[in-house]
Amino acid sequence: MDHKLIPLLNAHSLTAHHFPTWPEVPNSSIAHLFHVNRLETHIHHIAFPLSPHRKTVHDFIFLTQGCTTRSKGLNEYQIGANTFFFLPASQITTHQSISPDAQGFYCHFDLDLLNKGFVQAGVLSDMPFLEFTGSPVVEVPPVALPTILLLLSRLEEQQKQAESPTALHLAKVYLLTLFFELRGFTSASERPARTAAGRITQAYQDALAQHIYTRQSVVAYAELLAVSPNHLNKCVKLVTGKSAQDALDGMLLLESKALLRQSSLSVGEIAFKIGIEDQSSFSRFFKTKTGITPREYRAAKAV
Repeated sequence: MDHKLIPLLNAHSLTAHHFPTWPEVPNSSIAHLFHVNRLETHIHHIAFPLSPHRKTVHDFIFLTQGCTTRSKGLNEYQIGANTFFFLPASQITTHQSISPDAQGFYCHFDLDLLNKGFVQAGVLSDMPFLEFTGSPVVEVPPVALPTILLLLSRLEEQQKQAESPTALHLAKVYLLTLFFELRGFTSASERPARTAAGRITQAYQDALAQHIYTRQSVVAYAELLAVSPNHLNKCVKLVTGKSAQDALDGMLLLESKALLRQSSLSVGEIAFKIGIEDQSSFSRFFKTKTGITPREYRAAKAV
């Protein structure tokens, strides 16, 4: 792995990234699909802040006590008690800090675990906190806390019984139940549109996150999604008010900013990484979008 780049971590490499000095991290045979642990048993083994990374799995943390600062993309969130923070697979994240008194739960899961079997097609598309562009924060009202804590405890029990043939099945049931409970705490405006245009737009946004280093034109994404570029653009425009090219440029800018802030790559190397071979063209693109040059942006972060 080139350590100058932002790594994409699977469940196994995630453990090494977070706990490099903890040789006997509690783990299980199903950790690549599902894992849960208490925050208070693990956070003192982590050296914060964690370096920027992506994951192949979705994850969430839920605090019952204390506070933490975590990012999704370039947006930073401060989370307190009775609050969930969700991070979808492939999204850039850092974990800046967590208070020493923090208590609660961490969980990661492979989305394929939920998409297979008896789950109705598309049911998870109505969960904004699972989406790449959705709000990652869900606050739990006091009246609902007993139910939420019971479900998290049930998930923890399946972790302890990982060798049982029913553990994954029950974990799936409890995760889905938890997500349906949390969906009730999100506003209608946060939920993705349940239309054909909404589904195509969400698929486009997810594809941008996964393939931005290898596909850097609207035509390439239209081919990937098996739609025409014109139809893709109409769908994205209808749902977001912006063009498909605007969304692509936004993702290229996000990657550029992340690499400028969080890697040792030169400006020219970053330009090449996002598909712009001419460094001066990249600098013009960046300044048009931000008002400053890539070097000015990097220097401002270093101050």
